[in-house]
Amino acid sequence: MSYLDATQNLYKEAALTPDVGLCCTTNPIWQFPGLSIPKIMQEMNYGCGSTVSAQDLVNSPKVLYVGVGGGMELLQFSYFSRQTGGVTGVDSVDEMLEASRKNFKIAEEENDWFKSEYVNLVKGDALNLPVDDESMDVAAQNCLFNIFKIEDLKKAVSEMYRVLKPHGRLVMSDPICEQPMSDELRNDDRLRAQCLSGSIPLKDYVKVLTDAGFGTIEIRGKRSYRVLSPNHYPTKELIHIESIEIAAIKDPMPEDGPCVFTGKTAIYFGNEDYFDDKKGHVLQQNQPLAVCDKTAAALANASDEIFISESTYHYNGGGCC
Repeated sequence: MSYLDATQNLYKEAALTPDVGLCCTTNPIWQFPGLSIPKIMQEMNYGCGSTVSAQDLVNSPKVLYVGVGGGMELLQFSYFSRQTGGVTGVDSVDEMLEASRKNFKIAEEENDWFKSEYVNLVKGDALNLPVDDESMDVAAQNCLFNIFKIEDLKKAVSEMYRVLKPHGRLVMSDPICEQPMSDELRNDDRLRAQCLSGSIPLKDYVKVLTDAGFGTIEIRGKRSYRVLSPNHYPTKELIHIESIEIAAIKDPMPEDGPCVFTGKTAIYFGNEDYFDDKKGHVLQQNQPLAVCDKTAAALANASDEIFISESTYHYNGGGCC
């Protein structure tokens, strides 16, 4: 049995019998005005963060969500889309698709604005999406891609890139881990299916996105997620796993490489009213400007009167590029 088969079996079980502890979000479940999320959807929220952000969801977007879970984020996306077939949910597990269909009927009873027809549920594989090229404004996945081994991860990301319109956004939440893991952990199919042993370092995760062609990367959140301790897992040391919320934007790739925002800020403190690097970045006197890591390094080299903050790993737009 492959690790993908183990994943199928795990989420079949989670569809038939909701497993509240399977994943754990440490951010609130967004309850927008007029939106009621059924309890069963919250119990089947098999994610490690959120992929729903109002800044991505203007002008009734077409949204793709891969790995439907109990349908909670599909419902949240529908809140912004509100059109027949405006949200497409793709999953390879029949039982999960059926559970979502049932949950949408409950959501209709609790939300007078919602119709099940707003969501098109499709059986399919993240590695070969049943979706047309450049047909989606937003594509999302939550705590799914970290399950994939590296070659499958590259394929899944390239599929998301394919279906997005130019300047479309891939929004994701996944566990990451900066510490090395033993082969025993890495090769444990069930731990991988549980979103634990497939976690990779952030820089490797970002490289997969930029190698696929995404020109802008935004690290929007970074939080503690789990620990793998020697008394519970086959490891000799405590391993800390974090979750990230990240957006990859299908912008053209800049000639000097991708813009990766990790929450750095530049502040000019010289004697002039402003600093202009003649490359499109103007820093007003003692006013912070969010900058990508590439620009942060260039500004640090351009002047010794510019303070560059450390990465906060929280960025929500309004930056230099």
